[in-house]
Amino acid sequence: MSTAHSAGRTAHALARSAGRHGAHIGHAAGHGTWQIAGIVATVAVGVAVTSGGVYAALTADATNGTAQQVTSGTLLLTLTNTGGGAGFTSQIANIAPGDVVNRYVTLTNTGTLAGQGVALSLTDSTPTLLTTSTSKGLQVAVTECSVAWVPGTGSCGGTATPVLAATSAPSLTQASPAALSTSSLAPLTGVRYYQVSTSLPSSITETTLNGSALPAGTTIQGLTANLTYRFTETQRTGTTANS
Repeated sequence: MSTAHSAGRTAHALARSAGRHGAHIGHAAGHGTWQIAGIVATVAVGVAVTSGGVYAALTADATNGTAQQVTSGTLLLTLTNTGGGAGFTSQIANIAPGDVVNRYVTLTNTGTLAGQGVALSLTDSTPTLLTTSTSKGLQVAVTECSVAWVPGTGSCGGTATPVLAATSAPSLTQASPAALSTSSLAPLTGVRYYQVSTSLPSSITETTLNGSALPAGTTIQGLTANLTYRFTETQRTGTTANS
């Protein structure tokens, strides 16, 4: 056999062997891929089953057979004239320094909640020196009677207690009301009987000459105030109830 022929047979044998080896490797690789895919699918199914099991649970509820009713209370304060008196509806005309004019009013807690404390503030819809001057302006004082006042005579058939000394109108603001009482007002029936005294300071001195015009901006004479008295009560302190 020639050397060339022998070399060709050897090369052919080597090629066939290499082909068989490559096919074996490819088959093994494909088989491994399917094995990995199968493992991943199995794990995914296991996770899905396990996850579903985490959210599975038993629950039980209980409710009251009859609905519980809850109502909120009311805090209401009414202002009326005492004993047929004119109260604040009657104007005060031609007041002079040293004059004191009394009006009688009754406060009633008509709400279902108890109130505590009463405060007073004053506003004027047309401010002048009557309600802006602390030295020349109007002053307000309040006296409480344990029973209803008698407006015609200004008498108290019970115990009279001053609850606010003469205070200048500019001091009685809504931002800083004057406290008249700290005691409680019973619901529906709690009352306060007040004598409200309005005056001009007796210390005011002014002089006009020969009937001349009043000095604008400095005189207390010839002025008008339109007053609104505001009485404010506060609800009782909050409580804790057990039953």
